[in-house]
Amino acid sequence: MNTSILLLVLIVLVVIGVVMLARRGGASHRQNQLEDARADAQRWYERLGGQVMNLHGDNPAARQALADAGERYNAAGGQLRQATTVRQFELARESALEGLTYVRAARTAMGIDPGPEVPKLASAQGVGSLTQERAVNVQGHEYRAGPQPGPDTPYYYPGGRLQGRPVPAGWYSTPWWKTALGAGAGVLGGMLIADALFSPAFGDYGYGEGYSDGFAAGNDFDGGQDASGGQDFSGGDGGGGDWGGGDFGGGDFGGGDFDF
Repeated sequence: MNTSILLLVLIVLVVIGVVMLARRGGASHRQNQLEDARADAQRWYERLGGQVMNLHGDNPAARQALADAGERYNAAGGQLRQATTVRQFELARESALEGLTYVRAARTAMGIDPGPEVPKLASAQGVGSLTQERAVNVQGHEYRAGPQPGPDTPYYYPGGRLQGRPVPAGWYSTPWWKTALGAGAGVLGGMLIADALFSPAFGDYGYGEGYSDGFAAGNDFDGGQDASGGQDFSGGDGGGGDWGGGDFGGGDFGGGDFDF
């Protein structure tokens, strides 16, 4: 009897030990994921900061893109300070990457090499980019868009979805998408502009069959992304390798190959 009780106690102790080890391993794994997400977001944030502090645009398009990059830098910093979960660090990373996308646009507007590609924004999956100039008239106002910056198109948009509608990356005459993110009449006005710019059934027929039912496809948009909708993103996507291994401060994108 005593032997049976002792054996039962030993079995219970072993089971408790296994459960504790499993829980400890799970907690350690979650902590490692959190630290990896934090480090990845911090790295992109610091690279963005180096660019924002060192670049100075001398034309409207470059100045506007740098202002937008600075705004995303501040947003990413605030998100990093408050982040306590992997998802929150991923959102901070996305803000930093969006800022770096604006940096590349600013460098293009300044006539210098935009530098290495950045990982694809989660918000811009499947929307492509403009490949031709476009001009339409909506309610007595002219709106222009195109693949390159210019006096008439000084506002860069990295691509995204407004009210479920894909809007390609490119340069625009006015930041009408900010109005479309509002409410009431602002949404209606923004959607009218989107219809005119991107739908072949409205305004001049310039985009052919590449845009149907609010989804980008075909010849008028570049990027080759699946236009079925946005995708989830994780903190590990494109971390470091897409930048060629160099750092933003003193390597490929700092005092090296690209001039400020």
